Amino acid sequence: MTVQVSRLPSGLVVVTDDMPHLETASLGVWVNCGSRHERPNEHGISHFLEHMAFKGTETRSARRIAEEIEAVGGDLNAATGVEVTAYYARMLRRDVPLALEVLADILSHPKFDVDEIARECNVIIQEIGALEDTPDDLVFDFLQATAYADQPVGRSILGTPDTVRSLDGAMLRDYLARNYRAPGTVVAAAGAVDHDALVDDVSRLFAGFSGPASGSPEPARFRGGVHVEGRDLEQAHLAVALEGVPQRDPSLYSLQVFTNVLGGGMSSRLFQEVRETRGLCYSIYCFHSPYADTGLFGLYAGTDAADAQELMRVVVDEMEAAAETITEAEVARAKAQMKTGLLMALESSGARAEQLARQIIIHDRVMPIDEIVARVDAVTVESARAAGRALLARSRPAVAALGPGGLESAAAIAESLALKVA
Repeated sequence: MTVQVSRLPSGLVVVTDDMPHLETASLGVWVNCGSRHERPNEHGISHFLEHMAFKGTETRSARRIAEEIEAVGGDLNAATGVEVTAYYARMLRRDVPLALEVLADILSHPKFDVDEIARECNVIIQEIGALEDTPDDLVFDFLQATAYADQPVGRSILGTPDTVRSLDGAMLRDYLARNYRAPGTVVAAAGAVDHDALVDDVSRLFAGFSGPASGSPEPARFRGGVHVEGRDLEQAHLAVALEGVPQRDPSLYSLQVFTNVLGGGMSSRLFQEVRETRGLCYSIYCFHSPYADTGLFGLYAGTDAADAQELMRVVVDEMEAAAETITEAEVARAKAQMKTGLLMALESSGARAEQLARQIIIHDRVMPIDEIVARVDAVTVESARAAGRALLARSRPAVAALGPGGLESAAAIAESLALKVA
């Protein structure tokens, strides 16, 4: 595999990884802009814009966009995140120019037809309704909103029915012009791709992407707190968050090892103690989501409401114990999982293209695989323990609980982690 990076005069970056054994390619446009870049009256506009990108341009109808890609066997999709929005396609080698042309068209010349806006508004409101019917997803919206209360990074990516209904073509055009700028845009491709040909096509097709980089979003402030909501459900859904570390923090890999040891798989402490030994739940896991200026360490469990208090006591005990007693064997196992996941991702052109784009956005360079592996290997027992202790001391927890009544006691037990604040 050969990684090549070209920086256009506009500031847009083109990065590719040629994978000679493939006959297909994954191609996408990653924009350093997401839901935390929205103004208060724009809640949900990043996600709405992602939907509207496929609803017609000045020269293509929504149907034609879909038919052109699918006529050559390709697929086209997009995703909106807190900090990054991506538009991507997968296709045969010969159809890379077509996919790029379509992606450039939907981002440079969207039509924003009034009727299409109205229809898509209804679709997104249905999507919001579907989330309300999916408690194991909804609890994470509550957790994010509790951790980062009253700020853009804490708001739901989907928006609310009221905010979505308030969006119109003029607002979409203004948001697009303000945030979709060349200096914050990366075109990434992996697989059967010719770098020089792609650079030439990007230079021509994205000539309209100009102007200075968009402004930085409002700084994030992890606040913590409790949100308990009673619902007539079969299970109680519990989520706990602590402030993690940003994307470029030196302790990032040590904290990820701590996270994996605590709740990263079937051999993790929480899975073994909470599920296998005590039978208190079916699903329990931890994760860490790093952002540009903050991070969110999270834990989720679904359990019977009658077991919620006991489960939370075990969780608190295991978190505190892990910060002091993680072993060499546990660290080695977590590091092996991380390195294997990293190397397996290299076998997927889609995962590789996304990895390249995000590294450019975060680090302004592509990190060699050997460098990433070395950073993982550098984690020690003591650095993993130190990352765990720092995690417990950094913030009061955010707790979200959704399900049958009486979850306040379980939430209060989770809040006892705040006693670790230095």
